[in-house]
Amino acid sequence: MPSLDDLKKRISSIKSTQKITKAMKMVAAAKLKKAQENAERGRPFSEKNE
Repeated sequence: MPSLDDLKKRISSIKSTQKITKAMKMVAAAKLKKAQENAERGRPFSEKNE
């Protein structure tokens, strides 16, 4: 059975990983939003040429 110190280290490690994952999701969401806005801005130009 793991010791109390081992469990504390594991919990803190998991919390750290969760924080990193959350930050990465936020960055991905911001990039996606920016890409969608750029696509929306370009739509009138693509429709004019058709």
